[in-house]
Amino acid sequence: MKRYWSRLLALVLLVVVGLMGCNSSPGALTGDYRQDTLAVVNTLRTAIELPQDSPDRASTQAEARKKINDFAARYQRDGSVSGLASFTTMRTALNSLAGHYSSYPNRPVPQKLKDRLEQEFERVEAALSRGA
Repeated sequence: MKRYWSRLLALVLLVVVGLMGCNSSPGALTGDYRQDTLAVVNTLRTAIELPQDSPDRASTQAEARKKINDFAARYQRDGSVSGLASFTTMRTALNSLAGHYSSYPNRPVPQKLKDRLEQEFERVEAALSRGA
């Protein structure tokens, strides 16, 4: 009887872990590079444009950091996108913003960096519209 219960428990745990692994969060990346890139760009634009005294600044910044990490983890080793102009430009923007968030977590994004990021986001969108 003890053997039966231990096998049943193992089966239940396997099913629970399997089902939890299949659950994806609604804000997660979809696997469609173009759609994911545009979603990350929009999230980052929202994060850098928030005023310093905004009540949801911390949560928006945390979401932006998560999107940066998720995007890098998903597409960094994907050979089909790693050579695209939109990807290299996007990585430059992500690295710049992630570096600022790591070095100066409580300071607002400087205007010079905002301007540079906006320019890079526009390049990414133009490259995506060309298919590059």
